[in-house]
Amino acid sequence: MTADADLVGHIEALGEKLIHARSSIAKRFIGQERVVDLTLATLVSGGHGLLIGLPGLGKTRLVGTVSTVMGLDSSRIQFTPDLMPADILGSEVLETSADGSRAFRFIEGPVFCQLLMADEINRASPRTQSALLQAMQEKEVTVGGEHRPLGKPFHVLATQNPIEQEGTYPLPEAQLDRFLVQIDVPYPTRDTERDILIATTGASDAHSEQVFTAQELLDAQTLLRRMPVGDGVVEMILDLVRACRPQDSSAPDVVKASVSWGPGPRAAQSLMLTARAEALTHGRLAPSAEDVRAMAGPVLSHRMALSFAARARGETLDAVIRQVADSVTRVEAAA
Repeated sequence: MTADADLVGHIEALGEKLIHARSSIAKRFIGQERVVDLTLATLVSGGHGLLIGLPGLGKTRLVGTVSTVMGLDSSRIQFTPDLMPADILGSEVLETSADGSRAFRFIEGPVFCQLLMADEINRASPRTQSALLQAMQEKEVTVGGEHRPLGKPFHVLATQNPIEQEGTYPLPEAQLDRFLVQIDVPYPTRDTERDILIATTGASDAHSEQVFTAQELLDAQTLLRRMPVGDGVVEMILDLVRACRPQDSSAPDVVKASVSWGPGPRAAQSLMLTARAEALTHGRLAPSAEDVRAMAGPVLSHRMALSFAARARGETLDAVIRQVADSVTRVEAAA
């Protein structure tokens, strides 16, 4: 078997495994297929996700189910204004042994896991939010002058309430950029809500089975980076990201008129990874322009900001991104 054929076989097997994982998650998190796909794409890409939705839409249930299906050791932190960095990272305590000697012992915080759920992350103070920055980027924390590695893999799935902003602290742009994607969790359809109602008010609750192990997820993340990407897709990613920057000469009029600041190079990296994951979760061996278009909103929306005038006109970032993606796609097709 050639190396290319071997790679194709591994990619196809991983795609089938992700389909199995999706169906297992659906036993407890009913409907919302796009939310599940984006969550799986986040993990397979090796990144972190920001889940935005109203209370009661199943965000916590989703994260708990995903940790079971992906075989990950998980922790949950309920962010509150009085939460301190040590409550997340851990702290050193002075212990006295039986012989009277004293020594410091480090007690690990909940961040020492493989999948961390940061519930209502914007309710904590900036000081506490910043405690996650090093963990999310470097996959380690520094406490007492010592570097301490986190679990492998390490992922953060944070939740945020989009309407209740009183007493909250908006995430700084530097931390938002650490999230691979923003996952909007909408209301379920009527049929889906009916299924949820029946499934969750009975005498027993459905259970999801484990599909992945932590090592298999690490292997999947390595395999994802080996997926081939055509030159046309690479150029489209570059064109799309650069067109979303109002200062760039290639930016269309809608961006220059409506966007205050645009995405940086990390957005292009995220699009490259998530477009591969989007193709993989739908059984394709390489990403296409449609995969880039599908991931443009989740990857770019939290890395851009509308101007005050655009917000006053009732414009939305999703609409701007779709318009830019459509124009880039037409240009690439014409070329």
